[in-house]
Amino acid sequence: MVAADGGTVHLRPITPDDADGLVGLMERSSEQTRYYRFFGPMQRLSQRDLHRFTHVDHVDRVAFVVLLGDQLIAVGRFDRLPGTDDAEVAFLVEDAHQGRGLGSVLLEHLAAAARERGITRFVAEVLTQNARMVRVFRDAGYVAERTYEDNIVHLTFPIAQTEDALAVAYEREQRSESRSIARLLTPASVAVVGASNDPGKLGNAVLRHLLDYGFAGPVYPVNPTARHVRGVPAYAGIEDIPDDVDLAVVAVPADEVAAVVEACRRKRVRGLVVISGGFGETGPEGRAVERRLVASARASGMRVVGPNCLGMVTTDPDVRLNASLAPKVPGRGRVGFFAQSGALGVALLERARSRNIGLSSFVSAGNRADVSGNDLLQYWATDPRTEVVLLHLESFGNPRKFARLARTVGRTKPVVAVKSGRHGGLTPGLAGTSVAVPEQSVGALFASAGVIRVETVAQLFDVGVLLAHQPLPAGERVAVVGNSTAMGVLVTDAVLEQGLVPAVDAPVDIGSGGGPDDFRAALQRAVDDPQVDAVVAVFLPPLMGGSAEFGAALLEVSTRSDKPVVATFLSTEGIPPELTAPGEDGMPERGSVPSFATPERAVIALAKVAEYARWRRRPVGTVPEFPDVDEPAGRRVVAGVLAQAPAGRELADEELIALLAAYGIPLLGTRRVTDAEQAVAAAEEIGYPVVLKSTAPWLRHRPDLGGTRLDLGDADAVRAAYAAIPAGDPMLVQEMAAPGVATVVEIVDDPSFGALVSFGLGGVATDLLGDRAFRALPLTDLDAAELVRAPRAFPLLDGYRGSEPADLAAVEDLLLRVARLADDLPEVLRLSLEPVLVGPATPWHGGRSLVVAGGTATVGPPTGRIDPGPRRMRSPV
Repeated sequence: MVAADGGTVHLRPITPDDADGLVGLMERSSEQTRYYRFFGPMQRLSQRDLHRFTHVDHVDRVAFVVLLGDQLIAVGRFDRLPGTDDAEVAFLVEDAHQGRGLGSVLLEHLAAAARERGITRFVAEVLTQNARMVRVFRDAGYVAERTYEDNIVHLTFPIAQTEDALAVAYEREQRSESRSIARLLTPASVAVVGASNDPGKLGNAVLRHLLDYGFAGPVYPVNPTARHVRGVPAYAGIEDIPDDVDLAVVAVPADEVAAVVEACRRKRVRGLVVISGGFGETGPEGRAVERRLVASARASGMRVVGPNCLGMVTTDPDVRLNASLAPKVPGRGRVGFFAQSGALGVALLERARSRNIGLSSFVSAGNRADVSGNDLLQYWATDPRTEVVLLHLESFGNPRKFARLARTVGRTKPVVAVKSGRHGGLTPGLAGTSVAVPEQSVGALFASAGVIRVETVAQLFDVGVLLAHQPLPAGERVAVVGNSTAMGVLVTDAVLEQGLVPAVDAPVDIGSGGGPDDFRAALQRAVDDPQVDAVVAVFLPPLMGGSAEFGAALLEVSTRSDKPVVATFLSTEGIPPELTAPGEDGMPERGSVPSFATPERAVIALAKVAEYARWRRRPVGTVPEFPDVDEPAGRRVVAGVLAQAPAGRELADEELIALLAAYGIPLLGTRRVTDAEQAVAAAEEIGYPVVLKSTAPWLRHRPDLGGTRLDLGDADAVRAAYAAIPAGDPMLVQEMAAPGVATVVEIVDDPSFGALVSFGLGGVATDLLGDRAFRALPLTDLDAAELVRAPRAFPLLDGYRGSEPADLAAVEDLLLRVARLADDLPEVLRLSLEPVLVGPATPWHGGRSLVVAGGTATVGPPTGRIDPGPRRMRSPV
């Protein structure tokens, strides 16, 4: 886990073997610290106390220890008070490690363990002068009752995971992980282990790039056989360096890396960048070595970038770090860039540099055995030098956390992502630290989190350069200004194709003979027009004269505009000199105009930014409470099924009806029958008219195959229908619903990050075309409204060809209830409601405008939707 200062430590349950470590912790703790913990001048633990503290039952008595390397530096425990749901909690943190947030993290883990064991409250006794410990409880987000007696504060507080407590935990997590990345990206000193005078070696390239870029601190080459490397005094080993080392860049053969990590541990290096390959990308054996490497580094307080990575870059003039294999890096700017691929990283950096996109920092994670894109999102969330985040992703290590972080970051800073491998599996190097996420899940994850998804690396930079230099549009209305009617028409076509709105009936054309003043005036009129949200400028070279004056006119208008201006300027890409508003170091400042090789690419980038701006303007939304939901009743249904079938199974009809009823979901009256007379009896109990359906999978939802008979008005009609439907499977007798639009609502379980709620219209054509929309949990009221309107067939619900519009509010309510069910009951692995019949807003079926006419559900041991619990790093083993 990551401590508050960004260093890493190892937290685990206590064992009897920790007795010596606990004795050492007591010996290193000050007299005051021991007094605060034990309320007396205890010098050492008795054998009886030592045995009691290290032997716990992990039920009523639970303890965790925190280790740095092999040294035990903190311990926390709770003991249930006999006959109650309360437990007393206490901590001891070594003086040298106090202030690192270890008490807060121990409390977080202890509370999670206590909740699992049915404990509802913690009690603690703290000396009044121990203000730091009182602050640990107060800052955890729990509301504590205090009483005072004889210089002791008695604290009692419920440990339910409230929204406030969860928010506090997430905030602590963000600060800790951000600091851990800051330690990597802003080192005061760097050692290159494997530095070489051979130009063909990786260690030579890394050292050369560090020196050429002008790193602000000392650089120490490490080479056991050379006195100097590239003119810099070298050291035989990292432990021979006389000064502190913040960052070690490792470029030695894979079989030597473990020894280097051990030497870095002894040297107390803060972080590692492992350029070397030969680990997880080579197969299972390499992944095992990689996991051991990361576990060793973390236990000693180090974060690891890589292995098999390109390295990392910080453009901050106070740091100037190029610890990478890229010989040239982009200038200073406002874009944070994360890429998993080491091999592709050099090309990506060169592409950014050619586009004149300035970076704040860049990290290539390679096999991503430790540091991941989630860690960088935590850092960039509060980094004042980063305003835009670009991600080149091959996989997700923790998709649920990514969704949460991206949603938070995206509210203030746009996150743009290109995801490779959409039609294939994981690359070998990522197989040990990643999960394969289906394409539909990736789309739902990005949509829910507000991530700007692009399809190609070219689009990644198109959107990135626009966001880095131009404001967000306030709407979708686009004006087109240029000196070519033909090009203006092409741009207008692209605007319409991308779902944007032309702001005027025709593009503004100054003509091939128009001069710079004409161009400036036309642009200014477009920018000043209140009916315009964005401007696309198209400039082709005139037959006579140069382009500099036209570029100056375009730049002048852009720098004074609060609306985005993009251009196709002489078919250049990036920020050409004519359109650059230079900063102190010559890099483009805000107001610079991005240029695109074709107008279509300019409009695509603008459309994606407009969609993001619309998401960002949208209120966050709320998750309804639904006071009529009976969650315990739903849990009883699931628990009863799993008690009979621990591996899980499909619910019977009566079980499904009970489950849905607990969540206020209207299911039509249904009876399962096995012969014609049972069908007649069921029909008379339900009331005519009824529907008769086969339960055969190949006939379900296929009325064209004769498996469903509608509007049966008497016993004879039921008997005739029963005889006509292919035999061999039970039948369902169901209440006859009024006509309505058939829709489908589903919960689809994704083991990697949780449930998706899907919605679409019913019918073979819709199934064939895959016209379904997906959203990830949690689902807010605004998410539900978007989900209903997302399928292409939505007009059928909205008064298509003069029909009466369906009750969309009822559909949204159903989606929110289904989402609540999925959130409450992770054991429900799949739920399909089909058909869901939706009528007009005026009640049309027993006072309802929506009814569920059929459904299936499967329960089983939960997969990815269980709450992730207290914060922890992804396990390397």
